[in-house]
Formats: sequence, C-alpha cells, structure tokens
Amino acid sequence: MPSFDQQSLIAFLESLIGSPESALWRLQMSIVVLVALWLANRVWVKLLERRDLSPEQQFSLQKTFSYITSVLALILLARFWFNDFRSVATFLGLLSAGLAIALRDPLTNFVGWLFIIWRRPYVVGDRIQIGDLRGDVIDLRIFQTLLLEIGNWVQNEQSTGRILHVPNQRVFTDTIANYTKGFGYIWNEIPVVITFESNWEKAETILRNILERYWAQEADAAHAELKRATRRYYILFPTISPTVYLDVVDNGVRLTMRYMTRARQRRSTAEYLWKEVLRAFAQERDIDLAYPTQRLYFEPQEGKRARPQRHDEQA
Repeated sequence: MPSFDQQSLIAFLESLIGSPESALWRLQMSIVVLVALWLANRVWVKLLERRDLSPEQQFSLQKTFSYITSVLALILLARFWFNDFRSVATFLGLLSAGLAIALRDPLTNFVGWLFIIWRRPYVVGDRIQIGDLRGDVIDLRIFQTLLLEIGNWVQNEQSTGRILHVPNQRVFTDTIANYTKGFGYIWNEIPVVITFESNWEKAETILRNILERYWAQEADAAHAELKRATRRYYILFPTISPTVYLDVVDNGVRLTMRYMTRARQRRSTAEYLWKEVLRAFAQERDIDLAYPTQRLYFEPQEGKRARPQRHDEQA
C-alpha cells in the first residue's frame, strides 16, 4: 500500500490537475491551444512580410508577438491543468524554491533578459561590446543575446561570420559599450609617420586639407545626430571637427589624423583617407614616409681605431 506521504502527494496532484478521467481532455485542449497559437504566429509573420517594413521593424514586431503568444499559452495551459489559481500559486511557490537553487544561472539569465527589455542598454541592430566580446546584436532571447562577431582575428572590427551566444547575466557583471546607441559616430585615429628630413609643416597642411574634404560630406549628419544625442545624454565635445596632432617617435615625425566616422564605416573611411594621403605624398619630393630600418656597423672602418687622431692626442 502506498505510504501516507505518497497518498498525500497523489491527493495534492489530483487537486491541481483534477481526476485522471479528465486528463485526456486536458491534453487534447492543450494541443489545440498550442497549434492555434503556432498558426497565429505563422499568419502574423506572413502579414509582416507583405507590409513595407524595414528588417529591424519586422524583426521587432515578430519577436513581440512571439512573447505575447508565449505568455498567453502559459496562462491557458495553467487554466486547463490546474483547478484554481490558489493551487497554482501554492504549486509555483513550492516549485520556485527548488528551482532558485538548482537553476540559478538560467534564472539570472532570465532576469538579465528582463533588464535588457526594460532598460534597453542595447537592442537588435546595435553594435556592442560586452566584456571582451564584440559584435552586432542579431537576436535577444530569454537566456542569451546573439551577436554577429566582429574583430578577433579580423582587423578593424570587420565581421568574422561567427555567431556568439552571450548569457544575459553578463549585463550585471561586465561593462557594456554601445557603438551606435544615441550617437552613431565614434572617434578614429590614423598615425602617419614621416622621416625627420621631410617637410613636416607641408605634410601637416596636406593632411588637414584631406580631412576637411572628408568632413565636408559628414559634418551636417554628425552635427544633427549630436544634437539629438545631447537631448538624452550629457555629451560634451569641445569640437567634433577633425584635426591633426604632431609628436616625435623613434623613426620620424608622427602626424595623427583624428576624425569622426560612423561605427560600421571605420575601415572604409580609413581606406579612403589612406589613399588620399598616398596620392598626395607621391607628388611631393620633400615628404617621405618613415619605416623601421636597420643600420650595419662596421667596426674597422667606423670604430675608434679608424677615426683620425686629434691634435691633442698626438701631443
């Protein structure tokens, strides 16, 4: 015979889901509900495909409807399988106590997802960095954020083609850098090193002219975005115009081109500027790019014994 504890458990389960005779009907209704919501989701996707929406808008509406149908499915299934909501509350209270310990990481990931949906540190389409991981956000799931990786072995933050599954709990432990939220421009620098014998003043003027031509195409859009960003964030830039800084390094004079570019155009902009620099320097006879060199020292000819003796040494 079953023990008292087993009888109590059976009685508790019957109070939650009813008699065994009704279990088949409840199962059938559950299947009907799940199939109906699945079909509704498919119809919603087809309707979105017929609308003139951007990929970001279509994806956002599709994910929102998916969340709504998931919550609706949980509510309907709870109504089918449990006699009243007081029993549901009792059951969930007992269940959550065990799950809080056994499923600590999944629960933290779920809370992280709620934080992402509520505070929106990033959304689908943003380019972000979480800890040492960088990429474009392509999906927000209950337990993970999916990134299309950039950087790593690929230079200048180009896509690697890999998809990173980042646990949502990392929003509580790692620093999040958003390249595109609020203000879509970032600073970039290109160091140009010329020899000590080069005419550095002329080289500096050439680099400034190149940056001015580039900035003429971006200035209006950058100022408009900065104006919008300052309404929400306390962003203070003394100036966003490009400039050239000068310093001296081991092998020459370094002229650093500092300018703003869109986050996803960093490489293409640098390529454009480098081509302009190379074309301009090729026309100047008194400007040469510096590069690391080696010097051979031949002691018999260049050492002390090969040097002519001074007059005071002869005396």
